[in-house]
Amino acid sequence: MSTYKRATLDEEELLDTGSDGIYHTSTMQVGLQRGLGLRCWAEKTHVERKLVVVVCALSVALFICIMTLGLHYKESHPGMCLSEPCVSVASTVLGALDRSVDPCQDFYNFACGGWMRKNPLPEGKSRWGPFSNLWEHNMAIMKNLLENTSMKSLSKAEQKTQWYYQACMNESKIEELGAKPLQDLINQTGGWGLKDPWDKDNFQEVLRIVSASFRASPFFTVFVSTDSKSSNSNIIQVDQSGLGLPSREYYLNKTANEKYLKAYLSFLVELGILLGGSEETSQKMMQEIIDFETALAHITVPQEERRDEMKIYHKIQAKELATLAPAVDWMPFLSAVFTPVALNDSEPVVVYAKEYLQKVSELISNTNKSVLNNYMIMKVVRKMVSILDQRFQDAEQRFLEVMYGTKKSCTPRWKLCVSDTDSALGFALGALFVKATFSEDSKAFVEDMVSEIKWAFEGSLKTVGWMDPKTKKAAKEKADAIYNMVGYPKFIMKPKELDMVFNDFDVVSDLYFQNVMNYYNFSARVTANQLRKAPNRDQWSMTPPTVNAYYNPTKNEMVLPAGILQAPFYNHAWPKAMNFGGIGVVMGHELTHAFDDQGREYDKDGNLRQWWQNSSVEAFKQQTQCMVEQYSNYSINKEPLNGKHTLGENIADNGGLRAAYKAYINWIEKNGEEATLPALGMTNRQLFFVGFAQVCANICSLCFPQLLPGRWSKTGCLFTTHCVLSLHYYLDSQFSPGRQKN
Repeated sequence: MSTYKRATLDEEELLDTGSDGIYHTSTMQVGLQRGLGLRCWAEKTHVERKLVVVVCALSVALFICIMTLGLHYKESHPGMCLSEPCVSVASTVLGALDRSVDPCQDFYNFACGGWMRKNPLPEGKSRWGPFSNLWEHNMAIMKNLLENTSMKSLSKAEQKTQWYYQACMNESKIEELGAKPLQDLINQTGGWGLKDPWDKDNFQEVLRIVSASFRASPFFTVFVSTDSKSSNSNIIQVDQSGLGLPSREYYLNKTANEKYLKAYLSFLVELGILLGGSEETSQKMMQEIIDFETALAHITVPQEERRDEMKIYHKIQAKELATLAPAVDWMPFLSAVFTPVALNDSEPVVVYAKEYLQKVSELISNTNKSVLNNYMIMKVVRKMVSILDQRFQDAEQRFLEVMYGTKKSCTPRWKLCVSDTDSALGFALGALFVKATFSEDSKAFVEDMVSEIKWAFEGSLKTVGWMDPKTKKAAKEKADAIYNMVGYPKFIMKPKELDMVFNDFDVVSDLYFQNVMNYYNFSARVTANQLRKAPNRDQWSMTPPTVNAYYNPTKNEMVLPAGILQAPFYNHAWPKAMNFGGIGVVMGHELTHAFDDQGREYDKDGNLRQWWQNSSVEAFKQQTQCMVEQYSNYSINKEPLNGKHTLGENIADNGGLRAAYKAYINWIEKNGEEATLPALGMTNRQLFFVGFAQVCANICSLCFPQLLPGRWSKTGCLFTTHCVLSLHYYLDSQFSPGRQKN
């Protein structure tokens, strides 16, 4: 310190030492005079020499200690990040907090209360959060790309996206055509009893047409996908389907859901009137359709009873379907749906709803043929409502407003058209989106993060006490084998390959209804062609602009589209705490799906088989049962949540948070502490959890127990991961505004 002086050496002593002439001007040089140091050393006593040596040694040691401590302090106290990205994200985080809330009492409101106050539910939305907000951002980018007709060097597929969008935006043409395109289709299908008496025996023919040409799924759904027990091949699959409302519960509890059933009936009646029927005829017909759907709901197996895929998987030959469900003429039906592929009665088929098919066959046989016909036609009408004129869309809006509290009239037309273009030509549109927004540097950075998350997850497997060694070894092998797909599938950046994919999809710039019909036909041909091909790993189930991610068990792959690899989930210039708490948790979530109650049934090659030891299976069920009970204790609108129904997501939430946090701690151990953000008064470990909560914040107008909202899922997740949080939150008495724990 500048004020510090040795007590044994004052100014007078310094003056006295100068009187012997040692500092005579003739001897003052830079350095010692030749021989002076040797003479001084020779004149010193033995004790003095020892003292000098000791002092020098101590001085060197002290210097080394100071340097070491300085470097250590710099690593453990790296200071504050004041770069533009850090200041910006700190402001965002700070604005989302509610510092009046004790984080140890209500962490969700502490982390998200400020955001919820400043973000009222937008008109036209039933729920809102960072996922929704980022999707709006991505749609605005896609809108600009689709409307920029001056772009050069577009591939043919990319041009089709602009034509498809233009046709959707051509509202004058859509209004001019009115209901005629749909009425023509209904007449071509065989008509229905809306305007004139109907009495035909053409059930099998109508079923084939609506299923093959319009991709409707009355009674059941048929599709081509990877064989769960032979992941190197595709196979025809059959499953339950057919309800017009989101779940069977709406039909079974009529008292509790009276307003929804009433709104549904009013909606169908209005559609009938718009298509030429009288109110009386429409009322009678639509009530019969709802009664039939109610009967379907009674035989539909609840989703929570279908989570064990080993139990519901049944591989049979096509000819056995005739015995299982004789009400359907199966071979002509399958041949129509999968034309032009040649099928025979020995074609393998996987049935996921064996008992349901038996019961639906009985229901078909015992139902009036006019009701069956009207029900099938209405399934087609429901698919077409959004592509017809404004009258139909207004009718749908009134129904959706009751169901979800949304006002579609508040949604600009361009948003509907961007979304539909993404659905039909998403990979061609994705090519434009990726070129405009996504960098290869981001791809490499995210891939490194995935490796960190995977490494942390595998490390956690070693500490799972209830899992036997053999199962642990196999689980690690599966985690090692997970294939990571980041950003986009490679083929979309190769114009010739992209054009080849969409070559048979005819698109015009002024006929929206026709484009949608062309898409249904194109989609049917693509599905049929997959039947005789091996599964393609480069074929994604999400388009690149999508704000989401997924894990595919039959491919054992994790997919992270470019659409989600942006703020608030990820920014390469942000502190790692934010990235690991954001996109890192998403990565961990999808990785954990490989080992949830459904994903664990698939081995490292994507095959559905028993690869766990029985003891570990039983231990797993015991471990997850407490999670089922925990989440079932939450309720919305006084109705309890279904912890069994949401078990897979809850496991993934908890496992994802643990893996991401462990990965972040591992990163710190390898790279040292990173600078903190200004103004927050948080450690980076605390910032990790705050960042996690803030990307999961959401508000909703009508919250349904069938879907677990962010507040409940994340609160439950934080509660379950108490072993992690107790270290830095719940046992951190210093965590409060203006304080931080070092």
